[in-house]
Amino acid sequence: MSEQHRPSDLHLGRIAYRRRQTVRSVLLAALSTAVVGGALVIGVTGAPGWDRVKGSFFDLDIARKAFPQVIEGLWLNIRLLVVCTIAALALGLLVAVARTLRGPVFFPLRALATGYTYTFRGLPLIIVLYVFTLGVPGLRLQGMPSVLVLGGATLVIVYGAYLAEVIRAGIESVHPSQLAAARSLGLTYRQTMRHVVLPQAVRRVTPALLNDAVALQKDVGLVSLAGPIDAVRAAQIDSAYYTNFTPYIVAGVLFVLLALPLIGVTDWVTLRAARRQSAGA
Repeated sequence: MSEQHRPSDLHLGRIAYRRRQTVRSVLLAALSTAVVGGALVIGVTGAPGWDRVKGSFFDLDIARKAFPQVIEGLWLNIRLLVVCTIAALALGLLVAVARTLRGPVFFPLRALATGYTYTFRGLPLIIVLYVFTLGVPGLRLQGMPSVLVLGGATLVIVYGAYLAEVIRAGIESVHPSQLAAARSLGLTYRQTMRHVVLPQAVRRVTPALLNDAVALQKDVGLVSLAGPIDAVRAAQIDSAYYTNFTPYIVAGVLFVLLALPLIGVTDWVTLRAARRQSAGA
């Protein structure tokens, strides 16, 4: 390395100091985590009723027996999650665009979209699920879809309302001058939304959209209330058969493992967006 490109001793000292501080922080974090974790373990396992709770919730033999049924039910949750996420995003995008339309001629469409978001963001998901999976089949209409499809439709409709508001916030965060510039260049309203507004809006609200996807990943288990045998229903059946709650713990662990990759992606996207914003500032 040439002499003119060699870092100064002061700069090298600063780098060494930062490395020492980083190592010190990691060691302190690991030590504090171990102390807190150990205290929790001692506190829980030392409780008078721990042996009874352990036998009712953490029976490894029952966990091994229930695992095949629960993992088979989880496959249904995964398929439902993929389909409902895509459909809810599409519905949310349509509703968000409808709410941002201008002009008196679009007032009925805006009012309908607003009423939809207000209603389904206010209703508890479990009530909507019961109405769709128990009430709608009671109409006895021809071509009535299965309870699983109705449960999936419930998730799409409810989460579509949440995603619509997230996307609408992203659309309205784009400065009006960009719309005016695009229109002055000869782009139509549709082209402006497609090529100028929506790409920026989606990029800005991606962390929030991913957080809603994580929430949806948990709520797909609620379709078990309508009867389909997913991971939660399989755990319920095994729990009744063995008169033990361990299958529920197995299902919970599997749901956590399913959520970890999506949570990791969400944290990475959020950190990346924060760094980009800090660099821009």
